[in-house]
Amino acid sequence: MAKQSTVLIPLQKRWPMIIIVLFSLSTAIVFLIRASFDSCNTRSYEDNSDNQIHVTTQVGSLANPLIFMKSKLVLLVSHELSLSGGPLLLMELAFLLRGVGAEVVWITNQKPTEPDVVTYSLEHKMLDRGVQVFSAKGQKAIDTALKADLVILNTAVAGKWLDAVLKENVPRVLPKVLWWIHEMRGHYFKVEYVKHLPFVAGAMIDSHTTAEYWKNRTHERLGIKMPKTYVVHLGNSKELMEVAENSAAKRVLREHVRESIGVRNEDLIFAIINSVSRGKGQDLFLRSFYESLQLILEKKLQVPSMHAVIVGSDMNAQTKFEIELRNFVVEKKIQDRVHFVNKTLNVAPYLASIDVLVQNSQARGECFGRITIEAMAFQLPVLGTAAGGTMEIVVNGTTGLLHPVGKEGVISLAKNIVKLATHVERRLTMGKKGYERVKERFLEHHMSDRIALVLKDVLQKSKSHANS
Repeated sequence: MAKQSTVLIPLQKRWPMIIIVLFSLSTAIVFLIRASFDSCNTRSYEDNSDNQIHVTTQVGSLANPLIFMKSKLVLLVSHELSLSGGPLLLMELAFLLRGVGAEVVWITNQKPTEPDVVTYSLEHKMLDRGVQVFSAKGQKAIDTALKADLVILNTAVAGKWLDAVLKENVPRVLPKVLWWIHEMRGHYFKVEYVKHLPFVAGAMIDSHTTAEYWKNRTHERLGIKMPKTYVVHLGNSKELMEVAENSAAKRVLREHVRESIGVRNEDLIFAIINSVSRGKGQDLFLRSFYESLQLILEKKLQVPSMHAVIVGSDMNAQTKFEIELRNFVVEKKIQDRVHFVNKTLNVAPYLASIDVLVQNSQARGECFGRITIEAMAFQLPVLGTAAGGTMEIVVNGTTGLLHPVGKEGVISLAKNIVKLATHVERRLTMGKKGYERVKERFLEHHMSDRIALVLKDVLQKSKSHANS
């Protein structure tokens, strides 16, 4: 079997030591919640129809631009509560709103029937921060939706909650709904999910590519029109940036994680940090990694020992896909070079410990890919698929290298792995350029201004509708 990392247990045992070291360096570091949310692109464009896609412009201000949300009642509706990107992003928005004094209520439409450790942990994390957690069904949810100043639906699937719970009250709530969409997969385009989409106050989408895809797909497949759509890129929190910019903190984390998984300091680590699933492309990454090892042998190249790390494993689920990954590793006899790490909120230790991030999402790619900008903050080059939001983040040849999706991308990615393994200076230069791009575009203050403009616009539209 491929090596299953035991890094989580040592990290927990030595966390107090690490925290003491980090605080002794006057660094405020938070690993459990990556509270960020940034937009980063000042472009805006529109098509020739009335349906426009907007990117808000930055407004410089010293005060928190979300302060106008103080005392506002905001209902957040998530389709699930898990460690996946959508729910975590909505939680971060909840904390930002709580930070300015908004009253925030969270409901999860689809909850496990059996007790679930992750759900329990995340709910209590929100309760500790003053976010109220209600049942998705029942009169309390209906009353909150009717009283709320703003309702935010998270992901397309959350649309099922409207008819199932609000029923005849749906028309009263739609004018104050901001629908936050992250999905790029075709199976989300179902009438039962998105039939109310044209009537909400606005849609917020994480990348231009995804916004265009939704506009075209809803029109062609469902015959419906998108509402006013805002493109808002994500970004890195101040806490994560403080870790990324602290060389001593990174050194502590790097040494600890590498020791835990049995990798030497001089070895090279190429890592994917995503939930393990076929859409994230861990299978193709492992094939590329194996091919890169063969290329190095064939060309007799002198490179440090190379390792592949997959952060996002969950063997408790015993998925067919993860078993396939582990069987491939055994078949190719690369168990000593491949390490599986359980899924976690704490990405900073792994970003500090690796040398290159691989973003290998398939099909239409990532809607945005938060981990990509987080890796760039740690001065890591990115090897990404030429699809989706990754193309709006990675500058090919400057901050990383792009390769095609699918099987045709396997050899291309393998060659890119070899390029970065054999050219230390190029790898380091790309990492520095990526960090500069993050500082220019992907920081919390960029997003704070822009998300504020989106919420102001939606609130104004809701108010105008109520008055009329």
